[in-house]
Amino acid sequence: MLDVCLSIPGEPPLHRSIIREGTYLIGRSFTADIRLRHESVAKRHAWLRVDESGSCVHDLGAADPVRRNGVVISSSAPARTGDTFRVGECELMIVRSSSASASELDQPARSENAAAEPSSIPTRILAAVPPPVAERDELQPLKIKLQELVLRELDLFRRTALNNLKAADLRQEARNAIESIIANGDIELPMQVDRAAFVQEMVAEIMGYGPIEPYLADDSVSEVMVNGPNQIYIERQGRLSQVSARFINADSLMRVIERIVTPLGRRIDEGVPMVDGRLPDGSRVNAIIPPLSLIGPILTIRKFARQRFSMERLVELGALDANMAAFLKICVQYRKNIIVSGGTGSGKTTFLNALSESIAATERIVTIEDAAELRLAQPHVLSLEARPPNVEGRGEVTIRELVRNALRMRPDRIIVGECRGGEALDMLQAMNTGHDGSLTTGHANSPRDLLSRLEVMVLMAGMDLPLRAVREQIASAVDIIVQQTRFSDGRRRVTAIVEVDGLDHDVILTQTLFAFRQRGIGANGEILGDFVACGQPPRFYEELEQCGVSLDRSIFASHGSL
Repeated sequence: MLDVCLSIPGEPPLHRSIIREGTYLIGRSFTADIRLRHESVAKRHAWLRVDESGSCVHDLGAADPVRRNGVVISSSAPARTGDTFRVGECELMIVRSSSASASELDQPARSENAAAEPSSIPTRILAAVPPPVAERDELQPLKIKLQELVLRELDLFRRTALNNLKAADLRQEARNAIESIIANGDIELPMQVDRAAFVQEMVAEIMGYGPIEPYLADDSVSEVMVNGPNQIYIERQGRLSQVSARFINADSLMRVIERIVTPLGRRIDEGVPMVDGRLPDGSRVNAIIPPLSLIGPILTIRKFARQRFSMERLVELGALDANMAAFLKICVQYRKNIIVSGGTGSGKTTFLNALSESIAATERIVTIEDAAELRLAQPHVLSLEARPPNVEGRGEVTIRELVRNALRMRPDRIIVGECRGGEALDMLQAMNTGHDGSLTTGHANSPRDLLSRLEVMVLMAGMDLPLRAVREQIASAVDIIVQQTRFSDGRRRVTAIVEVDGLDHDVILTQTLFAFRQRGIGANGEILGDFVACGQPPRFYEELEQCGVSLDRSIFASHGSL
């Protein structure tokens, strides 16, 4: 968090705020998070980033550059206790840069510039610094009226022509309509409103994804959650934070949801109040509306990662250590069947992508998913995607049907994005009938829980199999389970790598090869711990060595530290 004071020429006393972790736009624009209403400040003057590793100010190249303690910053500069940043003729003074809790920061603080800090400065805690509530509420009726006028013009007078336009052209038509309405005086903007920013915001509301557009374009944001029209959260680096943006009203949010699902041949209304979908860039979308939702339309978007993480990159990020990565590479190369287990948002699909990099380029790979997220680098990849039923309830193609069909496509490997139901039986049978080296994921909190879930999923296939037969299938098909966990500090780690070691008295045997041992919590809330080897190599190492493969057993006696 940052404890800051803002000084704006011509305005009464310094305004003191506590700013939580996040990224904030500083400028004169109506859409700026930290708005400095002074002619010397550019509309987009600088970014302020606040996170657990520290805070910094990044200059956006305005005519009047940002100065830190009187010195022009080249591009960005750290924000530390006692620093003063000059933005135009305004000043942002860092009273305290700290990881302390909000209650601690709310106590009186003294800095090097303490003499300049009036004791009467009011303090408040902010997740962002939005435009004043009164100002935003004042614009709501204006936005609603403008939206109605634009939609009336576009829908009623030029519907036929608009149907043939591309998305970019539609946005330009909306922009032209908004500019025309403002120019004709049909609505009157308050003097303090930045016209260009207002027009851009309204174009996004009417033709795009509304106030969430900037966050969908921001690569540092991994998830966007809209809880009704007045509350938007984003996830950055595994942590959630609320942003100041909001929709005009519930109808505006519903139009965005319909804009997403309609091109997919889906509908959402009171008769069908839940829907899953996908944006053109691959981001996964879930929407749920009243009467199921009691707070208005809810929209959740899990963004499609543009960056593909390699196993080496995951090691650098601390998701696992080099010994674990080396072992998993051997498992993939020598065609061991692997299941990645973990909770929602624990990074299973990302890890599955990283595992797939060790598959030879000469192999024919079939991937099967509910919503396409896997991005394999090999040249011979066949990607299949399940299809939900249409508005008449017909045309559904399930994961299980695709797994069965994949067996007829002469695959060297089958990769299923996630096993959730009866397809688990077909996947296990594929693993047991010559399709070694297959990969999939499953929702479970531990390797043992995953084995129990596999039993339940096999029984969901409708086959009346005795429990022992089910466990024999699992024990013979699955070689390795990788457990992924998302910790309270937002980081995702491999917490266990387990070998499935056969069946004994109806109990599936397992052996833990590597594990993450937590040893404490740091001052900033980060989880501290070590990746450790458990001292015993897997049983299949003997089989590989008998075939002449040279393997390093020493990795099972060593450990790396976080």
